[in-house]
Amino acid sequence: MPGLPLEGLRIVDLGVALAVPYGTMLLADLGAQVIRVESTQVFPNQTRGILARPSKKAVETMAPISGGYPDREPGERPWNRFPWANCTGRNKLGMTVDLRKPSGLAVLSRLVRISDAVVENNTPASLERLGITYEWLRAIREDIIYVQLSSFGQNGPYRDYRALGLQVDAFCGHDMLRRYRDRDPSYNTWAVPSDFAGGVAAASACILALLHRRRTGQGQHVDISMVENFINLIGHIVMDYTMNGRVQESYGNRDPDMVQGVYRCKGDDRWVAITIATDEQWKGFVAAAGNPEWTRDPRFTTVTDRIRNQDALDPFIQSFTSQYDHRDVAELLQRHGVPAGPVLDDADAFADPHLKARGFFIPVSHPDAGRHLYPGMPWKLSRTPLGVRTPPVRLGEHNQYIYKELLGYSDEEYRELETEGHIGTEYAPHIR
Repeated sequence: MPGLPLEGLRIVDLGVALAVPYGTMLLADLGAQVIRVESTQVFPNQTRGILARPSKKAVETMAPISGGYPDREPGERPWNRFPWANCTGRNKLGMTVDLRKPSGLAVLSRLVRISDAVVENNTPASLERLGITYEWLRAIREDIIYVQLSSFGQNGPYRDYRALGLQVDAFCGHDMLRRYRDRDPSYNTWAVPSDFAGGVAAASACILALLHRRRTGQGQHVDISMVENFINLIGHIVMDYTMNGRVQESYGNRDPDMVQGVYRCKGDDRWVAITIATDEQWKGFVAAAGNPEWTRDPRFTTVTDRIRNQDALDPFIQSFTSQYDHRDVAELLQRHGVPAGPVLDDADAFADPHLKARGFFIPVSHPDAGRHLYPGMPWKLSRTPLGVRTPPVRLGEHNQYIYKELLGYSDEEYRELETEGHIGTEYAPHIR
Protein backbone atom coordinates (compact mmCIF):
# COMPACT_ATOMS: atom_id res chain seq x y z
CA MET A 1 0.00 0.00 0.00
CA PRO A 2 1.56 3.36 -1.01
CA GLY A 3 2.05 6.05 1.60
CA LEU A 4 -0.18 9.08 1.96
CA PRO A 5 0.34 11.86 -0.60
CA LEU A 6 2.11 14.30 1.73
CA GLU A 7 3.86 11.75 3.90
CA GLY A 8 7.37 12.88 4.88
CA LEU A 9 6.53 16.59 4.93
CA ARG A 10 6.41 18.63 8.14
CA ILE A 11 4.20 21.72 8.52
CA VAL A 12 4.34 24.25 11.38
CA ASP A 13 0.80 25.39 12.16
CA LEU A 14 0.64 28.85 13.76
CA GLY A 15 -3.06 29.21 12.88
CA VAL A 16 -5.83 30.72 14.97
CA ALA A 17 -9.65 30.52 14.88
CA LEU A 18 -10.90 28.56 11.83
CA ALA A 19 -9.26 29.32 8.50
CA VAL A 20 -5.66 28.12 8.79
CA PRO A 21 -6.46 25.37 11.34
CA TYR A 22 -8.91 24.01 8.76
CA GLY A 23 -6.36 24.30 5.94
CA THR A 24 -3.59 22.61 7.90
CA MET A 25 -6.02 19.85 8.85
CA LEU A 26 -6.45 19.13 5.13
CA LEU A 27 -2.67 18.88 4.82
CA ALA A 28 -2.58 16.56 7.83
CA ASP A 29 -5.35 14.41 6.33
CA LEU A 30 -3.13 13.95 3.27
CA GLY A 31 -0.29 12.68 5.41
CA ALA A 32 1.82 15.71 6.34
CA GLN A 33 3.10 15.86 9.90
CA VAL A 34 1.37 19.03 11.08
CA ILE A 35 2.60 20.46 14.39
CA ARG A 36 0.20 22.87 16.01
CA VAL A 37 2.14 25.47 17.98
CA GLU A 38 0.27 27.12 20.87
CA SER A 39 1.03 28.91 24.12
CA THR A 40 -0.15 28.25 27.67
CA GLN A 41 0.51 31.91 28.53
CA VAL A 42 -1.76 33.58 25.94
CA PHE A 43 -5.36 32.53 25.31
CA PRO A 44 -6.34 32.62 21.62
CA ASN A 45 -9.94 33.82 21.75
CA GLN A 46 -12.20 31.80 19.44
CA THR A 47 -9.47 29.26 18.79
CA ARG A 48 -9.87 27.12 21.91
CA GLY A 49 -12.89 28.90 23.31
CA ILE A 50 -14.36 32.29 24.06
CA LEU A 51 -13.08 31.88 27.62
CA ALA A 52 -10.41 29.46 28.80
CA ARG A 53 -12.42 28.39 31.83
CA PRO A 54 -16.09 29.22 31.28
CA SER A 55 -18.58 28.26 33.95
CA LYS A 56 -21.34 25.78 33.19
CA LYS A 57 -23.84 28.64 33.47
CA ALA A 58 -21.89 30.68 30.92
CA VAL A 59 -21.76 27.75 28.49
CA GLU A 60 -25.52 27.24 28.79
CA THR A 61 -26.13 30.78 27.56
CA MET A 62 -23.59 30.73 24.71
CA ALA A 63 -24.62 30.28 21.10
CA PRO A 64 -24.06 26.70 19.86
CA ILE A 65 -21.19 27.69 17.59
CA SER A 66 -19.16 29.00 20.54
CA GLY A 67 -20.73 27.07 23.40
CA GLY A 68 -21.26 23.70 21.78
CA TYR A 69 -19.26 21.75 24.32
CA PRO A 70 -20.40 18.11 24.61
CA ASP A 71 -23.57 17.97 26.72
CA ARG A 72 -23.12 21.72 27.33
CA GLU A 73 -20.47 20.85 29.93
CA PRO A 74 -17.18 22.79 29.88
CA GLY A 75 -15.42 19.95 31.72
CA GLU A 76 -12.04 20.07 33.46
CA ARG A 77 -10.20 21.23 30.32
CA PRO A 78 -12.69 23.24 28.28
CA TRP A 79 -10.03 24.19 25.73
CA ASN A 80 -9.81 20.52 24.71
CA ARG A 81 -13.60 20.26 24.32
CA PHE A 82 -14.20 23.41 22.28
CA PRO A 83 -15.97 22.62 18.97
CA TRP A 84 -13.93 24.99 16.76
CA ALA A 85 -10.67 23.43 17.92
CA ASN A 86 -11.93 19.88 17.62
CA CYS A 87 -13.49 20.26 14.17
CA THR A 88 -10.10 21.36 12.77
CA GLY A 89 -7.70 19.41 15.00
CA ARG A 90 -7.57 15.82 13.75
CA ASN A 91 -4.37 14.12 12.55
CA LYS A 92 -2.15 16.81 14.10
CA LEU A 93 0.56 16.92 16.74
CA GLY A 94 0.53 19.67 19.38
CA MET A 95 3.17 21.55 21.33
CA THR A 96 3.30 24.68 23.48
CA VAL A 97 5.87 27.48 23.55
CA ASP A 98 5.77 31.16 24.48
CA LEU A 99 6.97 32.96 21.37
CA ARG A 100 7.11 36.30 23.21
CA LYS A 101 10.35 35.18 24.88
CA PRO A 102 13.76 34.83 23.19
CA SER A 103 13.95 31.27 24.45
CA GLY A 104 10.61 30.60 22.75
CA LEU A 105 11.89 31.94 19.44
CA ALA A 106 14.90 29.69 19.84
CA VAL A 107 12.54 26.70 20.15
CA LEU A 108 10.62 27.79 17.04
CA SER A 109 13.91 28.23 15.20
CA ARG A 110 14.84 24.60 15.88
CA LEU A 111 11.43 23.49 14.67
CA VAL A 112 11.61 25.56 11.48
CA ARG A 113 15.03 24.11 10.69
CA ILE A 114 13.53 20.61 10.37
CA SER A 115 10.24 21.68 8.76
CA ASP A 116 9.09 22.27 5.19
CA ALA A 117 6.50 25.01 5.64
CA VAL A 118 5.05 27.47 8.13
CA VAL A 119 1.38 28.46 7.81
CA GLU A 120 -0.32 31.23 9.82
CA ASN A 121 -3.30 33.60 9.82
CA ASN A 122 -2.62 36.08 12.61
CA THR A 123 -3.11 39.81 12.16
CA PRO A 124 -0.09 40.85 10.03
CA ALA A 125 1.70 42.85 12.73
CA SER A 126 1.32 40.13 15.39
CA LEU A 127 4.15 37.84 14.34
CA GLU A 128 6.26 40.68 12.97
CA ARG A 129 6.37 42.23 16.45
CA LEU A 130 7.83 38.97 17.70
CA GLY A 131 10.48 39.03 15.00
CA ILE A 132 8.90 36.24 12.95
CA THR A 133 9.15 37.30 9.31
CA TYR A 134 9.92 35.54 6.05
CA GLU A 135 13.46 36.89 6.24
CA TRP A 136 13.89 35.45 9.73
CA LEU A 137 12.52 32.07 8.63
CA ARG A 138 14.63 32.04 5.49
CA ALA A 139 17.78 32.70 7.48
CA ILE A 140 17.02 29.50 9.39
CA ARG A 141 16.08 27.42 6.34
CA GLU A 142 16.64 28.97 2.93
CA ASP A 143 14.03 26.89 1.09
CA ILE A 144 11.24 27.30 3.68
CA ILE A 145 7.66 27.82 2.48
CA TYR A 146 5.87 30.60 4.39
CA VAL A 147 2.12 30.88 3.80
CA GLN A 148 0.39 33.88 5.37
CA LEU A 149 -3.38 34.20 5.25
CA SER A 150 -4.95 37.42 6.51
CA SER A 151 -8.14 39.37 5.95
CA PHE A 152 -6.67 41.98 3.61
CA GLY A 153 -3.15 40.77 2.83
CA GLN A 154 0.29 41.77 4.05
CA ASN A 155 0.35 45.28 2.52
CA GLY A 156 -1.99 48.07 1.51
CA PRO A 157 -4.00 50.60 3.54
CA TYR A 158 -6.25 47.91 5.12
CA ARG A 159 -3.34 45.64 6.05
CA ASP A 160 -3.75 45.95 9.82
CA TYR A 161 -7.54 45.82 9.93
CA ARG A 162 -8.82 42.86 11.90
CA ALA A 163 -11.71 40.83 10.56
CA LEU A 164 -13.34 37.47 11.14
CA GLY A 165 -15.13 35.57 8.40
CA LEU A 166 -18.32 37.56 8.97
CA GLN A 167 -16.56 40.85 8.25
CA VAL A 168 -14.73 39.39 5.25
CA ASP A 169 -18.01 38.20 3.77
CA ALA A 170 -19.57 41.61 4.34
CA PHE A 171 -16.62 43.47 2.82
CA CYS A 172 -16.87 41.31 -0.31
CA GLY A 173 -20.58 42.14 -0.67
CA HIS A 174 -21.61 38.56 -0.03
CA ASP A 175 -23.94 39.56 2.82
CA MET A 176 -26.02 41.64 0.41
CA LEU A 177 -26.20 38.75 -2.05
CA ARG A 178 -27.30 36.08 0.39
CA ARG A 179 -29.83 38.04 2.41
CA TYR A 180 -33.56 37.45 2.26
CA ARG A 181 -35.17 39.56 -0.42
CA ASP A 182 -37.40 41.38 2.06
CA ARG A 183 -34.88 41.77 4.90
CA ASP A 184 -31.56 43.47 5.51
CA PRO A 185 -28.34 41.49 6.15
CA SER A 186 -28.76 41.62 9.92
CA TYR A 187 -31.18 38.69 9.51
CA ASN A 188 -28.55 36.54 7.78
CA THR A 189 -27.46 33.31 9.37
CA TRP A 190 -24.04 33.04 11.01
CA ALA A 191 -22.19 31.49 8.08
CA VAL A 192 -18.52 32.02 7.24
CA PRO A 193 -17.72 30.50 3.84
CA SER A 194 -14.74 32.84 3.45
CA ASP A 195 -13.02 31.15 6.43
CA PHE A 196 -13.14 27.71 4.89
CA ALA A 197 -12.41 29.04 1.41
CA GLY A 198 -9.34 30.73 2.91
CA GLY A 199 -8.25 27.50 4.56
CA VAL A 200 -8.53 25.61 1.28
CA ALA A 201 -6.56 28.37 -0.49
CA ALA A 202 -3.81 28.22 2.14
CA ALA A 203 -3.54 24.43 1.87
CA SER A 204 -3.55 24.55 -1.94
CA ALA A 205 -0.94 27.31 -2.04
CA CYS A 206 1.27 25.36 0.35
CA ILE A 207 1.12 22.25 -1.85
CA LEU A 208 1.84 24.26 -5.00
CA ALA A 209 4.81 25.96 -3.33
CA LEU A 210 6.15 22.58 -2.21
CA LEU A 211 5.85 21.26 -5.78
CA HIS A 212 7.67 24.35 -7.04
CA ARG A 213 10.43 23.74 -4.49
CA ARG A 214 10.76 20.11 -5.58
CA ARG A 215 11.38 21.29 -9.15
CA THR A 216 13.52 24.36 -8.46
CA GLY A 217 14.91 24.03 -4.94
CA GLN A 218 13.45 27.44 -4.10
CA GLY A 219 11.27 28.36 -1.15
CA GLN A 220 8.42 30.84 -1.36
CA HIS A 221 6.59 33.48 0.61
CA VAL A 222 2.87 33.23 -0.16
CA ASP A 223 0.59 36.17 0.76
CA ILE A 224 -3.15 35.37 0.64
CA SER A 225 -5.88 37.93 1.26
CA MET A 226 -9.13 36.30 2.37
CA VAL A 227 -11.08 39.13 0.74
CA GLU A 228 -9.33 38.73 -2.60
CA ASN A 229 -9.63 34.95 -2.41
CA PHE A 230 -13.35 35.06 -1.67
CA ILE A 231 -14.19 37.71 -4.27
CA ASN A 232 -12.96 35.19 -6.86
CA LEU A 233 -15.80 32.89 -5.81
CA ILE A 234 -18.35 35.56 -6.73
CA GLY A 235 -16.27 36.87 -9.62
CA HIS A 236 -19.04 36.62 -12.21
CA ILE A 237 -21.13 39.04 -10.16
CA VAL A 238 -18.24 41.48 -9.81
CA MET A 239 -17.53 41.25 -13.55
CA ASP A 240 -21.17 41.90 -14.39
CA TYR A 241 -20.81 45.22 -12.59
CA THR A 242 -17.40 46.14 -14.03
CA MET A 243 -18.40 45.18 -17.60
CA ASN A 244 -22.10 46.00 -17.67
CA GLY A 245 -22.71 48.37 -14.76
CA ARG A 246 -25.27 46.02 -13.20
CA VAL A 247 -25.41 45.69 -9.40
CA GLN A 248 -26.89 42.32 -8.54
CA GLU A 249 -29.42 42.33 -5.75
CA SER A 250 -30.29 39.37 -3.60
CA TYR A 251 -32.48 36.72 -5.23
CA GLY A 252 -33.29 35.19 -1.88
CA ASN A 253 -34.35 31.63 -2.69
CA ARG A 254 -35.37 32.65 -6.22
CA ASP A 255 -33.69 32.44 -9.62
CA PRO A 256 -34.30 34.90 -12.49
CA ASP A 257 -34.50 32.14 -15.12
CA MET A 258 -36.73 29.53 -13.48
CA VAL A 259 -39.24 28.89 -10.72
CA GLN A 260 -37.19 28.13 -7.64
CA GLY A 261 -37.94 28.33 -3.97
CA VAL A 262 -37.85 26.77 -0.51
CA TYR A 263 -41.25 25.68 0.73
CA ARG A 264 -42.60 24.73 4.14
CA CYS A 265 -43.39 21.08 4.81
CA LYS A 266 -45.18 19.13 7.53
CA GLY A 267 -43.52 19.39 10.93
CA ASP A 268 -41.60 22.02 12.85
CA ASP A 269 -39.28 24.12 10.67
CA ARG A 270 -39.20 21.58 7.85
CA TRP A 271 -38.59 22.76 4.28
CA VAL A 272 -37.98 21.48 0.77
CA ALA A 273 -36.08 23.17 -2.08
CA ILE A 274 -37.73 22.88 -5.50
CA THR A 275 -36.67 23.99 -8.98
CA ILE A 276 -39.03 24.00 -11.98
CA ALA A 277 -37.05 25.15 -14.99
CA THR A 278 -38.82 23.57 -17.97
CA ASP A 279 -42.29 22.63 -19.19
CA GLU A 280 -41.41 18.97 -18.68
CA GLN A 281 -40.55 19.62 -15.05
CA TRP A 282 -43.79 21.55 -14.64
CA LYS A 283 -45.73 18.56 -16.00
CA GLY A 284 -43.88 16.35 -13.54
CA PHE A 285 -44.74 18.69 -10.68
CA VAL A 286 -48.42 18.77 -11.70
CA ALA A 287 -48.52 14.96 -11.78
CA ALA A 288 -46.81 14.67 -8.39
CA ALA A 289 -49.26 17.18 -6.90
CA GLY A 290 -52.21 15.16 -8.20
CA ASN A 291 -53.17 17.55 -11.01
CA PRO A 292 -54.95 20.10 -8.77
CA GLU A 293 -57.19 22.69 -10.38
CA TRP A 294 -54.88 25.64 -9.59
CA THR A 295 -52.17 24.21 -11.88
CA ARG A 296 -54.45 25.03 -14.85
CA ASP A 297 -54.45 28.74 -13.99
CA PRO A 298 -53.47 30.65 -17.19
CA ARG A 299 -50.91 32.61 -15.19
CA PHE A 300 -48.84 29.42 -14.94
CA THR A 301 -49.08 28.16 -18.53
CA THR A 302 -45.54 28.79 -19.82
CA VAL A 303 -42.07 29.02 -18.30
CA THR A 304 -42.16 32.80 -18.72
CA ASP A 305 -45.64 33.02 -17.16
CA ARG A 306 -44.58 31.02 -14.12
CA ILE A 307 -41.44 33.09 -13.54
CA ARG A 308 -43.38 36.35 -13.95
CA ASN A 309 -46.10 35.19 -11.54
CA GLN A 310 -44.04 33.27 -8.99
CA ASP A 311 -45.36 35.43 -6.14
CA ALA A 312 -48.83 34.09 -6.96
CA LEU A 313 -47.58 30.56 -7.62
CA ASP A 314 -45.59 30.07 -4.40
CA PRO A 315 -48.59 29.79 -2.00
CA PHE A 316 -50.08 27.08 -4.21
CA ILE A 317 -46.82 25.12 -4.28
CA GLN A 318 -46.62 25.40 -0.49
CA SER A 319 -50.21 24.19 -0.12
CA PHE A 320 -48.96 20.97 -1.73
CA THR A 321 -45.61 20.61 0.09
CA SER A 322 -47.09 21.38 3.51
CA GLN A 323 -48.95 18.07 3.40
CA TYR A 324 -45.72 16.04 3.37
CA ASP A 325 -42.54 15.35 5.29
CA HIS A 326 -39.64 17.21 3.66
CA ARG A 327 -37.85 14.02 2.62
CA ASP A 328 -41.00 12.33 1.35
CA VAL A 329 -42.07 15.23 -0.87
CA ALA A 330 -38.56 15.60 -2.27
CA GLU A 331 -38.48 11.90 -3.21
CA LEU A 332 -41.98 12.14 -4.71
CA LEU A 333 -40.97 15.07 -6.89
CA GLN A 334 -37.70 13.41 -7.90
CA ARG A 335 -39.64 10.36 -9.11
CA HIS A 336 -41.55 12.70 -11.38
CA GLY A 337 -38.40 14.32 -12.78
CA VAL A 338 -38.53 17.50 -10.68
CA PRO A 339 -35.26 18.72 -9.08
CA ALA A 340 -36.00 18.79 -5.34
CA GLY A 341 -34.22 18.16 -2.08
CA PRO A 342 -34.98 18.37 1.64
CA VAL A 343 -33.43 21.24 3.58
CA LEU A 344 -31.34 19.48 6.22
CA ASP A 345 -30.44 20.59 9.71
CA ASP A 346 -27.48 19.05 11.56
CA ALA A 347 -29.50 16.12 12.88
CA ASP A 348 -30.83 15.43 9.37
CA ALA A 349 -27.30 15.46 7.98
CA PHE A 350 -26.15 12.89 10.55
CA ALA A 351 -29.09 10.66 9.58
CA ASP A 352 -28.81 11.23 5.82
CA PRO A 353 -28.85 7.83 4.04
CA HIS A 354 -26.48 8.98 1.28
CA LEU A 355 -23.84 10.27 3.69
CA LYS A 356 -24.26 7.10 5.76
CA ALA A 357 -23.79 4.89 2.71
CA ARG A 358 -20.56 6.69 1.84
CA GLY A 359 -19.30 6.50 5.43
CA PHE A 360 -18.84 10.27 5.65
CA PHE A 361 -19.36 10.65 9.40
CA ILE A 362 -16.68 8.88 11.42
CA PRO A 363 -16.83 7.95 15.12
CA VAL A 364 -13.86 9.49 16.93
CA SER A 365 -12.91 8.99 20.58
CA HIS A 366 -11.31 11.98 22.28
CA PRO A 367 -9.84 11.73 25.80
CA ASP A 368 -11.48 14.97 26.98
CA ALA A 369 -14.49 15.32 24.66
CA GLY A 370 -15.70 11.71 24.52
CA ARG A 371 -16.80 9.65 21.55
CA HIS A 372 -18.82 11.39 18.82
CA LEU A 373 -19.43 11.36 15.10
CA TYR A 374 -17.20 13.81 13.24
CA PRO A 375 -17.32 14.96 9.61
CA GLY A 376 -14.97 12.74 7.64
CA MET A 377 -12.65 13.15 4.70
CA PRO A 378 -13.51 15.59 1.92
CA TRP A 379 -11.84 13.28 -0.64
CA LYS A 380 -11.83 9.58 -1.40
CA LEU A 381 -8.60 8.26 -2.92
CA SER A 382 -8.69 4.78 -4.44
CA ARG A 383 -5.09 3.75 -3.75
CA THR A 384 -4.35 5.74 -0.59
CA PRO A 385 -7.41 5.63 1.68
CA LEU A 386 -7.58 8.55 4.08
CA GLY A 387 -8.95 8.55 7.60
CA VAL A 388 -8.74 9.89 11.12
CA ARG A 389 -5.41 8.58 12.34
CA THR A 390 -5.43 10.60 15.57
CA PRO A 391 -8.26 12.48 17.32
CA PRO A 392 -8.33 16.29 17.59
CA VAL A 393 -5.10 17.38 19.20
CA ARG A 394 -5.14 18.53 22.83
CA LEU A 395 -3.21 21.52 24.11
CA GLY A 396 0.46 20.53 24.38
CA GLU A 397 -0.36 16.87 23.87
CA HIS A 398 2.91 15.94 22.17
CA ASN A 399 5.33 18.22 24.00
CA GLN A 400 7.66 15.44 25.12
CA TYR A 401 7.90 13.84 21.69
CA ILE A 402 8.44 17.13 19.86
CA TYR A 403 10.89 18.70 22.32
CA LYS A 404 12.95 15.61 23.13
CA GLU A 405 12.78 13.42 20.02
CA LEU A 406 12.31 15.92 17.19
CA LEU A 407 14.16 18.94 18.58
CA GLY A 408 16.75 17.14 20.68
CA TYR A 409 16.24 18.89 24.05
CA SER A 410 17.65 17.08 27.06
CA ASP A 411 15.59 16.19 30.13
CA GLU A 412 17.21 19.06 32.02
CA GLU A 413 16.53 21.56 29.23
CA TYR A 414 12.95 20.31 29.03
CA ARG A 415 12.44 20.96 32.76
CA GLU A 416 13.90 24.46 32.40
CA LEU A 417 11.49 25.24 29.57
CA GLU A 418 8.64 23.95 31.72
CA THR A 419 9.73 26.28 34.53
CA GLU A 420 9.86 29.22 32.11
CA GLY A 421 6.22 28.61 31.17
CA HIS A 422 6.77 27.25 27.68
CA ILE A 423 5.67 23.68 28.20
CA GLY A 424 2.33 22.59 29.59
CA THR A 425 -1.07 21.09 28.90
CA GLU A 426 -3.16 23.68 30.76
CA TYR A 427 -3.45 27.43 30.45
CA ALA A 428 -1.62 29.43 33.10
CA PRO A 429 -3.66 30.23 36.24
CA HIS A 430 -3.87 33.95 35.35
CA ILE A 431 -5.88 33.10 32.20
CA ARG A 432 -9.58 32.92 32.84
